[in-house]
Amino acid sequence: MIRLRWANLQKAVEAENYALAAELRDEINKLEAESLAASANALVYENIQYAFRLGQKGRHKVFVYSGVICGMDPVCCISSSLRESACIDKLTRGSNQPFYQVLVDVHVDPDLLVAYVPEENLLAPDGPNKGRFDHPYLSFLFYGMDGAGDYIPIKQLREKYNRPRHEVPPIDEDA
Repeated sequence: MIRLRWANLQKAVEAENYALAAELRDEINKLEAESLAASANALVYENIQYAFRLGQKGRHKVFVYSGVICGMDPVCCISSSLRESACIDKLTRGSNQPFYQVLVDVHVDPDLLVAYVPEENLLAPDGPNKGRFDHPYLSFLFYGMDGAGDYIPIKQLREKYNRPRHEVPPIDEDA
């Protein structure tokens, strides 16, 4: 795209159409700035540090339901109208923080299957949590529970989010 604009700019200068040349120059500068910004954003998101991992159990700080992380975004990726209705801009860290797709325990809220939760509203359990957790998607997204009570994500889920496999081995209580 930029190469085409440069060719058009060259033609405009050769034709001494300086008004068009100035427009094309400004358009090229804008495209180059947008390209540079997009590259910088991609680098930032590539190296983002998530506080939670796929399969990890957590609790919503405000609504107190328990859930399991099944997806993550480096920043809020919902539409501006949904952002406005969810008051995302009123959060301490706003929309510029990791957001997680969370499977919600059906015993806590049978009508809410998946929630989109900002990192600042998630709390990790204090220790291993092997308590009851039921969700219809659990067996499709996870192999089972590890020794800490978190879930082991299937290969496709790990590949989608480029995350490593994490599992705590079971604790041998007979030892």
